[in-house]
Amino acid sequence: MQNRLKELKHPIYQIVEKAADQLQVSAYAVGGVVRDIFLNRNSKDIDILAVGSGIDLAIAAASEIFPKPEVHLYKNFGTAQFIYMDSIIEFVGARKESYSRDSRKPVVENGTLQDDLNRRDFTINAMAVGLNGSYKHQFIDVFGGIDDLHAKIIRTPLNPDITFSDDPLRMLRAVRFASQLNFTIHPDTYEAIKRNMERLNIISKERIVEEFNKILLSRKPSYGIKMLNDTGLLSIFLPQLLNLKGVEYLDGRGHKDNWLHTLEVVDKIAMVSGNLWLLWAALLHDIAKPATKKYDPQTGWSFHGHEFIGSKMVKSIFHNLKMPANEKMRYVQKMVLLHLRPIALVEDMITDSAVRRLLFDAGDDVDDLMLLCEADVTSKNPEKIRRCIGNFAKVRQKLKEIEEKDRVRNWQPPVDGLEIMQTFNLPPCHQVGVIKNAIREAILDGMVENNHDAAYHFMLKEAAKLGLTPANSTE
Repeated sequence: MQNRLKELKHPIYQIVEKAADQLQVSAYAVGGVVRDIFLNRNSKDIDILAVGSGIDLAIAAASEIFPKPEVHLYKNFGTAQFIYMDSIIEFVGARKESYSRDSRKPVVENGTLQDDLNRRDFTINAMAVGLNGSYKHQFIDVFGGIDDLHAKIIRTPLNPDITFSDDPLRMLRAVRFASQLNFTIHPDTYEAIKRNMERLNIISKERIVEEFNKILLSRKPSYGIKMLNDTGLLSIFLPQLLNLKGVEYLDGRGHKDNWLHTLEVVDKIAMVSGNLWLLWAALLHDIAKPATKKYDPQTGWSFHGHEFIGSKMVKSIFHNLKMPANEKMRYVQKMVLLHLRPIALVEDMITDSAVRRLLFDAGDDVDDLMLLCEADVTSKNPEKIRRCIGNFAKVRQKLKEIEEKDRVRNWQPPVDGLEIMQTFNLPPCHQVGVIKNAIREAILDGMVENNHDAAYHFMLKEAAKLGLTPANSTE
């Protein structure tokens, strides 16, 4: 055990020891940084606990460093923070907390080391190492956190019902840690989450999304998402996903379980990409299937237009979760909208025109789109998967060839609206839009080369059809 504690090698610990001795307070490394020693993970977030003022200790420690780092004070919370050697060093004074039923904001009082460890969320986060005084280099584990680490268990230090009722976000954090670390949640803790899941309603959507994003970024997101479903937490903030569950049969014909399919797609994306927003696209790519599900006795089940409706649903989901309507949301919308296009290319034969249009619509995100489409191939038939992936390889090759030849990714028109207006002395009007669209369609269809001269001559022909002549024409 002592050999493992020698891994507290960051220079900040000696600095804190000196500053704490000067202030005559006891200081401890606590929480995640101690946990990560035993998980062989390099922690960039270092939490320092002072039995006294965490703010005073932060200021004193920063004064020992040259050049002195900027100390950020959060007096309302009794915490302070600065960055040192690429690590975020956070200081807090030991405290005890009490909660009212309708808020996760505690009433805070000064406390002892034991008081502070009592308020920690899980046993694996309630371990500490003394940095000075009589507890220097001593490992402190009053709740058996090291045993839970070895057993790969998430468990609350105190009564889980009280823990989760006081701060319901801890329920999501339990699932998040289990998902990130591939741990199980202790049965008593797990059942308490089920009993208290409605308490999540008092938590802000922003905080919920922050934890859920970390679950999505886990090595196998479905592990955490299934726990969110089983405990009822998912129904609180993302109920639309639950509509994907189940298989309906008519005339002995059923469709795939779109819930299980979605989880499989998300896991496949997680294996090849750490792009959070591509993971969101995988999660929501079939979100409109329940709304578009139809059965035809001749053709069976269909979900026509689910990509269009799903793209619109993305905006409402982001809005409900208080996620910003920015370029990240638009990226997810685009992925959902286009996720069937590469499949259609395979089924309809790969034409240059269709590939140009896909490159034009997807832009720089076309490679992400192909990852999503390949992950969307889920089947128990390995031959079908092999065939589909082979077809997508052909699409990738065609995308590369067309892009090298025609340069339509993130395409900008070689003749823009301003040049059209200047050429024909037009104000902004419908005719300008008609000519612009005609040029774009001609280039995408391969009728006109993607350069200025070819587009300009085509513009003159299209304008003539509208009765327009160049302003400087002598005819």
